[in-house]
Amino acid sequence: MSGRHAIPSRWGHLYREVAKFGMVGLSGFVVNLAVFNIVRTVAHWQTVRAGVVATACAIMGNYLGLRYFAYRDRGQEDNGGRKRELVLFLFFSAVGLVIENSVLYATTYGFGWDSPIATNVSKFLGIGVATLFRFWSYRTWVFRTAGGGQERTVADSLGGAPVLPPHRETPVLAEARDRR
Repeated sequence: MSGRHAIPSRWGHLYREVAKFGMVGLSGFVVNLAVFNIVRTVAHWQTVRAGVVATACAIMGNYLGLRYFAYRDRGQEDNGGRKRELVLFLFFSAVGLVIENSVLYATTYGFGWDSPIATNVSKFLGIGVATLFRFWSYRTWVFRTAGGGQERTVADSLGGAPVLPPHRETPVLAEARDRR
C-alpha cells in the first residue's frame, strides 16, 4: 500500500470512533452541566448530590447515543448480549460517576471552593477525567464486535496491513482490481 493511503486507512476507523463518541459525549456534557446548575440553583441541593443526579441523567442519554449511533455496528444479536452490554455499561458508568464526582467532592469539601464558577470548573475537570476512562472501558468491554471478539485496533494494525472489513476496498485495491 502506498504511503499516501496507508495513514488514512490505518487511523480513519479510530478517528471516526472518537468523533462519534465525542458527539454523544458533548450532548451528555451539556445535559450534565445543565441539570447540575438547575438542581444547584433551583432546588438548592448540595454540590456533590446535584453532581450525582446530573451525571445519572447524562448516563441515561449517553447509552442510547452510544448504542444506536456511535457503536451501532457493534451489535449484540441475542437478548442476553444486550443485557450483558447494559450491565457492563452501567457498571463502568458508575465508576465514571465516582471519578467525576470525586473531583467535585475534593474541590468543594477539601479545598472549600463552593462558588458557582469553582463548582462548574470542578465539574468540567471531573467530566474530562471520567470521559477518558469511559472511552477506554466502553470500547474495550461494553461495545464489542459480534462474536465476542473486539475489532482489531489501529495499534494492532500498525505493524502490518490495515485491517478493513471484508466488504470494503481501499482505493488502491479497487485500482489493482480494475487493471486486471
